[in-house]
Amino acid sequence: MPLIFAQLIWNSTARATEANRLRRNVGYDVTARRRPRPNVRGISALALRASLLRASPPRSARSSLSTGSKMAAVHCGEPMEPERELELMSDEEMEREAESFKEQGNAFYVKKDYGEALHCYTKAIDVCPKNASYYGNRAATLMMLTRYREALEDSQQAVRLDDTFMKGHLREGKCHLLLGNAMAASRCFQKVLELEPDNSQAQQELKNAEAILEYERLAEVGFEKRDFRMVVYCMDRALESASACHRFRVLKAECLALLGRYSEAQSVASDILRMDSTNGDALYVRGLCLYYEDCIDKAVQFFMQALRMAPDHEKARIACRNAKALKAKKEEGNKAFKEGNYEEAYELYSEALTIDPNNIKTNAKLYCNRATVGSKLKKLEQAIEDCTKAISLDETYIKAYLRRAQCYMDTQMYEEAVRDYEKVYQTEKTKEHKQLLKNAQLELKKSKRKDYYKVLGVDKNATEEEIKKAYRKRALMHHPDRHSGASAEVQKEEEKKFKEVGEAFTVLSDPKKKSRYDSGHDLDDDGMNMGDFDANNIFKAFFGGPGGFSFEASGPGNFFFQFG
Repeated sequence: MPLIFAQLIWNSTARATEANRLRRNVGYDVTARRRPRPNVRGISALALRASLLRASPPRSARSSLSTGSKMAAVHCGEPMEPERELELMSDEEMEREAESFKEQGNAFYVKKDYGEALHCYTKAIDVCPKNASYYGNRAATLMMLTRYREALEDSQQAVRLDDTFMKGHLREGKCHLLLGNAMAASRCFQKVLELEPDNSQAQQELKNAEAILEYERLAEVGFEKRDFRMVVYCMDRALESASACHRFRVLKAECLALLGRYSEAQSVASDILRMDSTNGDALYVRGLCLYYEDCIDKAVQFFMQALRMAPDHEKARIACRNAKALKAKKEEGNKAFKEGNYEEAYELYSEALTIDPNNIKTNAKLYCNRATVGSKLKKLEQAIEDCTKAISLDETYIKAYLRRAQCYMDTQMYEEAVRDYEKVYQTEKTKEHKQLLKNAQLELKKSKRKDYYKVLGVDKNATEEEIKKAYRKRALMHHPDRHSGASAEVQKEEEKKFKEVGEAFTVLSDPKKKSRYDSGHDLDDDGMNMGDFDANNIFKAFFGGPGGFSFEASGPGNFFFQFG
């Protein structure tokens, strides 16, 4: 009786073990470093029974069982009919069954019905799991379905079963190449050439593998030199042969982000995440794009997610730390500015600018913020320089153009101000921007005329009395009679200044003309031809007419005025 139960236990354990084995893919992927996923699709009842037959004890062991033992087994509820059926199947019949499935798979493969072909090849493997060609055929089908990692597992199993299986080595190499493992691919193609030295496909694929290794080397050098365009170029070339390599795509996406091509970088990273939502590198690149677009809170979320998927991801860790520090420092600067602590705000913005030189968009805003503080502190030249830096980082940054234009206006650099306002108005045609441009153009026009206030040495808000007093002083200072003993050159210069003083007084002493002059109107358009102006008449009228004054010498180079 113990023998009977021991046999029952042996049967149950062996069959369970064999059934579980059938529900796994055979092989181990050394590149993925994980167990293959279970594959139970298409296991036929016949295949399962055939496998269970192989798990049964030897025929000699079965024959030693007594009739009583068999009856005890039946009494325990173990059916005998399936086992009797399996005993009738020979190895030859099982092989014919597997070949039938294989032929069906080949027919579907020719018709490009790869899903059904995969189903048939899987049935063939279930019946005869030791046949290398079945794994090779299924690998070819999986490659057509772009399931390269699964195809790699089948190719590796095929060559484990038959090391001389040339197509198995070729497909293994092709899978390695498509997944970006050019070194492993090279070894596979070299093995093919050992088996078949004239294999042209292996020769070409070996060249492709060597080219990928060279592109990887150049990309590494380019990244160290921050030549991100070179890296993108190398990865594009490498992806022509390694189209399924996520590593190459992620590196390309990272460099696109560092070049400021955020939409392209996000597109590449999103494609990877659709295929593998746990890819830490792709999550990092998504966060990097958001970080560089000044969406710091969302960026931090992606960095944290990347670190959950890959706790040792150093780039994500550094980027997360920089993002948090940059946000905190910027907010401190904004708070100090709102509270009127301009010196403190200036220093905080300066500190923030040192955190991450690669964050172009945020740094552009920081430069503009510091320029605003600089203008409050009357550091206009520094403010203009900061605005220029902001614009060099982001040519579309309207706020920086407006801030610089205002600084140009404050420093009377009207041509530069007009140029910036024109740029702004071309980009955003608003009423406000149109008025700013118009004001700058008016100031530019006024700056090209004679500045009569400057000629008289008075402020633009000078009173009528202050204007008369200034004219008296300047007219006497530059009167030609006073310089009659000077050289011809000096006399000519003083006569010119005397005339300008008269023009200035004529305009600024007349409220109507002064108003039009202040408004930027051209006085020549009003019929006043300043070129025909006689300054002596104004001088005589102001000082009381002929004989009202005279210049007399009181010594060499000294004069005084005597009024009648």
